[in-house]
This record gives sequence, structure tokens and C-alpha cells, in this order.
Amino acid sequence: MLLGEQDQFLSYNGEVLVFQLSKPKHAEEADDKTMNLCVRRMAFNRDTKLFVQKSCGAFSVGASNSKIEMICCSCTTDSRTGIILPCILMKKKKRNSVKYFLLLLHSSNQFEPSFNFTLDYELKEDIRLFAGPSLLWRHANKLFYISSNTCVVQSAPVHLSCVVWTGEIVGEGTVVLGVRTACLPETEDPDRFSVSDRAVWGSEFFGYAIQSQKFLSGTCFMPHAYSRVVSSVCVCRSERLRKQLRISLVAITHKNQLIWFQNGAPKGVCELPYENPCSVKPALTSSSDLLFAVSFPSGNSCVVQRRDSLQVASKWQEVKCVLVDDFIGSGREQLLLLFKDDSNTDVLSTFKITDLGEVNYASGINYKHDVPAAEGLQENGLLTVRALETRLQAGWTSVRELQQHLGLQKRVILESCRALIDLVEERTHILPNSKEVNAGEGLVSLWDDVEDPPDSLSKETPSASEVPEHFTEELWQRVVDDSLVVGVKLTESFYLSLSDVTLSLVMDQDFSSISPIIKCQSKIIRLNKAFSALAVSSRQIEPPPKKMKLDLHSKNDLKKDFPKRSSRIQLDGAKTVTAVTSLSPLLAFHRVCCTVLLHARKQSHQKDGLQQSKKITVLCGKILLSLEDISNGRFSIKMLRDNSYCTGSMEDILAVLAVSVRFSFQIVSCDCTLTPVSSWLLGEMECTPFKECQDNIFCHKAGNVHGTIFNWALKNPFEGVLTIFCRNLTVLFQCLHSLSRVLPPSCSVKLLRSESKGVLTEHLALALEKEMLTLKNSLFSKETKAGNSLMWGSEYGKKINNAPLASLLDTEEGVWQFRKKLQKEREESVQSMNQTLNGALYQKTALKIAEAQLSSDMIVWRLA
Repeated sequence: MLLGEQDQFLSYNGEVLVFQLSKPKHAEEADDKTMNLCVRRMAFNRDTKLFVQKSCGAFSVGASNSKIEMICCSCTTDSRTGIILPCILMKKKKRNSVKYFLLLLHSSNQFEPSFNFTLDYELKEDIRLFAGPSLLWRHANKLFYISSNTCVVQSAPVHLSCVVWTGEIVGEGTVVLGVRTACLPETEDPDRFSVSDRAVWGSEFFGYAIQSQKFLSGTCFMPHAYSRVVSSVCVCRSERLRKQLRISLVAITHKNQLIWFQNGAPKGVCELPYENPCSVKPALTSSSDLLFAVSFPSGNSCVVQRRDSLQVASKWQEVKCVLVDDFIGSGREQLLLLFKDDSNTDVLSTFKITDLGEVNYASGINYKHDVPAAEGLQENGLLTVRALETRLQAGWTSVRELQQHLGLQKRVILESCRALIDLVEERTHILPNSKEVNAGEGLVSLWDDVEDPPDSLSKETPSASEVPEHFTEELWQRVVDDSLVVGVKLTESFYLSLSDVTLSLVMDQDFSSISPIIKCQSKIIRLNKAFSALAVSSRQIEPPPKKMKLDLHSKNDLKKDFPKRSSRIQLDGAKTVTAVTSLSPLLAFHRVCCTVLLHARKQSHQKDGLQQSKKITVLCGKILLSLEDISNGRFSIKMLRDNSYCTGSMEDILAVLAVSVRFSFQIVSCDCTLTPVSSWLLGEMECTPFKECQDNIFCHKAGNVHGTIFNWALKNPFEGVLTIFCRNLTVLFQCLHSLSRVLPPSCSVKLLRSESKGVLTEHLALALEKEMLTLKNSLFSKETKAGNSLMWGSEYGKKINNAPLASLLDTEEGVWQFRKKLQKEREESVQSMNQTLNGALYQKTALKIAEAQLSSDMIVWRLA
């Protein structure tokens, strides 16, 4: 593949992406006025010491009466998934306008168009790609930007002469650092650091946050005196300490200098060997050295090393491109220099990979007699262990930060509980002072400290007039096994104007040692022919597979055996919200009074036809729970048989559904009809239908299966769906075991999965725990230590161990023996620290770690 002048190079996950524009090769395609944007993924092979192609892809672009060009490429974050992807900016030039479009490259080499826009001028100055993906440029001393979220060109309210850096700043998002004419106010504090610089130089640095649209002081980056000479900046680190922004960066100037700035003050300077530096890139090498690769428009490059001081470590000429990434897979970054070579036009033919240390690969060198195979294998294993140790240390650091965050979160929840109790009791809650909250905890108040808290609080709290006076028809409670079920029946008009409805139970008693908020799970019970019980927070988290659509209105065999009756509760059941909590912890208090709160978003229609929603909290009433009532069976469910029907109040049915788990199975029979399912439900399982909805039947069989609810819906005589509402998995397995004995052998039973967000969250926690254990066991496994254990200890050491310590220290010769023993143990300790891996063990370890990470990444994708 031949290179052209417009070819673009980009490093991504240790690979080199080569983007090229070319015309179709086939003759029949040549007549079409199209261009192909091709990409080749090149990876470095440590055996052959060459770059080899891993895969390729292409994207066709229509070029009718226009000229297609590549402007720039970069790796940016996709805001939809949070994944960093290669991004390419393309230009299609026409007579009177210029069209720009942005493409994202996925791991499958598929190009995805992100957004496009048209301008009446060409982009030439300070073009930058950043997260979103988003694009920023400067035109006529104005700043413009566009993102994939809005797809509209926006202008920033600032005039500037140049943009020196664009990137992420902690707590501010994407920030643009630029230079503009100094804006000196009439009255300015004379003690400010930047007054003299701004007045003398007439220009100043400034930072502009894109998301929050606010300005940052340029003095936290560097003094304004450098505004006339700095051409490019690279921010190495940003953090916030005591609400102060602390930044470390390097800048290159028109005076051929590279300057290191720490918190706005210069800390070091280095003279560059060539003129007119244009860009600088940082690289963190295997020896933890920070390197800065500086490029020049003449094709020269140099590397500046920062140790005790800044100094030029190496320089090169005739350089086409400089990339920074982990190309050899060592866990640290290296520099890749692509050189100009007119004699060889192949892709990545002349290159050099180096970190100015142990890593040094170059094209055209024979590596046959470099290093023996065993030593190379040990080096590979050592580099792998270092990378795994680094990742493990980062993981432990994250765990400690998470523990601190959980402790802080607990204190915030307790304060929120006090505020909620005051709200329920209609008392004015005094917000904590920001100084008291922030002391030693780093908390920031969510409210402004005002002089009149009651007035401000009343503005935020919804008034009673905004909520209908009679929005609840009934408040009830039931006890099912070890669960307490509390239900609120809403009026139809009130229910239709709500979304995100949940219930909370708050104990009236004041317990200082425990939280008054009772942990519970809210559900909206929709009673229809399938008895679907859906959690409020559930949602579809991934594209659904091609499943059969449930035909709930089809006729089945149960209708033939039971008389027909109208379903008069189908609509009423859709207006009931339930909360389920554990009963036994509440019975420990013997007598508990709980306040029931309803949380929801209320939808209101405006005059322009738009909807506006706001959060509301409504007091539904109080429930009283005592041990005497539980013993007397006052709140127990009552499901009895009455003339082949199951009698039970609406509250009893809803309570059973609230504590049950739903499982749906698709049953398909190829040889015979599914009539045995109906006979099994009516006979062996002793089921009877509800009077209000005959399609759903209640199991009266003695044992664990008592109280299970079934729904059998036939799509056709050979295919149907059996829905089971059971208390636990043990009951489910008993039902399936009993069903398997009556089904024909040729039947297939398939579970129709519908995982909730809570279940996936628990799976993610288990997957992350497994990943951490895999990393730990891989680094400290017995097999790793076995290679060095044969060399530890000696006969000499055994003799010393057998001698009593007191007798050794009595004589001078014994003291020398003790010293030799101590030196021997030190050497063995050092040897145990420098363990290596063989190739087979490394491959096995890497496979285990990859499988654990793949499992957790898959669950994260399903939760996104």
C-alpha cells in the first residue's frame, strides 16, 4: 500500500492506524464519482521486529463535483458509551460552500458518521477535536464549536488571538486555554498577581469551560508575561486542593524554548535545538521518566527529559510523524518515530521505537544475535508482572477511595433522613452550615447559605394545593411469609399524571443508632391477563433478541374448562403501588408505626403544548404493625376455594404478586399438542382460577408450592408460554420438575429472560470481585514461587538453623556464622522478590485475567 501526502497516522491501544484516501480499484467503480477512506491497523511484532497488518476497513464518500480531504484525526471519548474511539474530520469542498463531517471508527473497522455541518468558509486556524465527539476552531478571532449532542454550530462569547491548548480539567470538563487582549476593569484589586503583566503586555491568558460556559483565571496556568511567546501547551496534571486548581504543564515558545510551569509559576526551561517548535507530546516510560517529544515543521524532532532539570536527551531529522503509545505491550509508553524515506513507499517501512532506555527497536537492523530466547522470555514475563502490579495497585487505591466515599455517603444519608422526618412531621428543617459540613470531610453544601432558610425551603417544597385532596382510594398492608407488603391505590386522574412512582416507609420512633428509613422495594402491579408485575426502575438495557410476542388475548384450554366472566379489576390493578420490606426486623420493636410517603414526578401541560415535570412527595397515611396483630393473623392473606374458584380480596392478590418473582417459559412441542399442561395445572397442582380473572390460577397444593400463581397462554396448539409467580427458586424447581414428568419427550422449554437493573448490579459486583481475586492469585500464585524455591536454602544454612542461637553468639566464630546466615537470608529475600514467569504460565495467567475482565465489561455494557 503506497503512501500519499494526505495520509494520516494515529496511535490507538498500541496499534498504528493509517488513514488514506483513494479511488476504487475496479473499473466498474471508477465511473462512479466516489472516494474510499481506507484504514489499516498495524501492530508491532516483537519476533520479526516489523509492523504487520492486523485488519483493514473502508468507507465510501460521494465526491460528485467536490474535493474530499482529510483535515485531522484524534482519539476522543464517545459520550454515549464513554469509550475512547478514533475520530476523523473530513472536508468536502464545493463551489460556494464547504461541508465538514466527522467519522468514528469502531473496533470492527466500521466507520460511523457522527455529525456534519456546512460553512461558507474553510477551517484553517486552531482546529481541535475533543470529547463528545466535538469540534472546536477559531475564525476571525472568534471561537466556534459543535458537538454530536447538539449538531449545531455555537459561538463562545470571547475574542481571542490564538488557542494554545484544549483538554479536560478536573471539575471543569473541557477547557480551552487561549490568549486574548487584556480586559482591564476600571476598579481592580491592586493585590492581584496579574495586574502588572496584563497592563504591560496588553494580553492575557484565559481559560473557557465549554460545558459550564464560564471563564477561568489564566494565572493558574502561567503568568500573562508569556502570552506573547507561547505557541503550544500540554497540560500534564490537574487537581483540586482545598478548592484551588493546581496545574502542571509544559509550553513551547517562539523563542525555541520548552518551559515547565507548576501552579502558574515557571520551574524550569530548556533550549531547543531547532527553530519554530509546533507541538509537544508527553510520554511516561518504563523507568517512570517523563519525556516530552517536540516536533518542528522542518521535519526535525527532539526529546526533552525531565529529571533534576530539563535537558534535550535525543534529536532526529527527516521525521514524518511522532506517535506515543505502548507499541510493544510492556505496560508503559514508548515513542514511535516514522522517518521520511523516498526509496521505500511502503507503510511503516522506516521507523524507530524507543523510550531512551531499555527499549530500542529500529527498522533495517538484524536482531538474530540480540538476546537468547530464554532471556527474552524472562524479560517478557518481568514486564508483564510489572504491568499487573501497577494495575493491582491502582485497583487497591480505588478500593480505599470507595471506602472513604461510602463512609461519607452514610453520613449524608443520615442527614437526609433527618430532613425527611422533619418534612413528614411538618417541621422546618434547619440546613447544616457549610462550614460545619465541610469540616474534615470535603463536603460541599447543596444549598446556598441564606439568612431566611424557611422562606427558601418553602419555595422548593410543593404546596398541598398542588396535589389533589383525594388522590388515594385506599392504604392497606398484608403479611406474606416473612415480608410486609404496603399498598397505595391511586385515583385514575392522579395516576395518569405521574411517573417514576415509588413508596417510602419512615418509622415514627426516633432511634439514634439506626436509620429511620426502612429499606423496601417498590413495584407497580399491573393486573391483566398475564399478571405482569413490573418494578418501577426496570428498563430495557440492551437490544432485545427476536422472541415470540405474547398473545395474551388468544384462546387456550383453560377457558374451555372454566366459565367465562368479565375481568372487572383489569384497570383498577394498574393504579396500585406497593412496597415490600422484611418483616422480622420490624417485629423486634414489638410495635411500630410507619409513615407512608409517595415519591413521583408530576407531569403538567403548558400552554405551548410542552410537558413539564417536577418531583413531589405526598403523605399517604400511617400504618401500625404489632406482634399481636401478626399472631392473630389480622393481615394474613386468605385464598380459599369456593365452587371451583379461588376467593381472595384484591389486596391479597396484589400482595402475593408483590413478593413473587416472575418467570416465563416458552414451551414448544413438535409431535403432539400441549393439552397435558392444562391437565397438569388442574389435576396435580390443584389450581383454581380467580373469580375476577379466570386466565390466572392459584395453586392450592399442600407444601412449598402452595400460593404459586400460574398463567398458561397458548399461541397455537403446539406452542405456548407458561408464566410462574413463585416465592423463591426452590418452588420454581419443584414446579418445573413436576411439569417435566407430564410433558412429551420432544418438548423444548426455554426461559424468556428479563433481567432487572438491580440483578445486573449484583452480578457486576460479583464480577468485579472475581476480577480482583484473579489478579491477586495470578501475581502471588504458588506456581510463580516454585521456580525459585529450589534455589533457596542450603546445607550450610540448615546447620546454622540447627545450632542454638545463644551458643553462636558466645564466641567470635559464632558471631561471624550468624552474620553469614543473616546475609544469606537477605539474598534469598531479594531473590524471592525478583520472580519470573515462563511462557506457558504467562499465557495461562493472561487468559484468566482477560476472561474475568470480559465478564465484568459485558455486564457494564448491559447496564449502560
